[in-house]
Amino acid sequence: MDETKISVTLGYTHNLGNFQSLRLDLGVVDSKRDGENIDQAFERVYKFVEDKLTEKVAEAKADSENE
Repeated sequence: MDETKISVTLGYTHNLGNFQSLRLDLGVVDSKRDGENIDQAFERVYKFVEDKLTEKVAEAKADSENE
């Protein structure tokens, strides 16, 4: 049984103005699945983290514009 773990962490800093900023970090650790090589597992986990971070950044920007 392969116990290879894949870890991806991405972050984004959004300038709110007035010397304030909002930092969002998102990370995931997952196991390599049967039939995947390490590159495929990394790309799968990276895409998930990237998509979720993009979604959360859009939400945070919308929230900051509504304040």
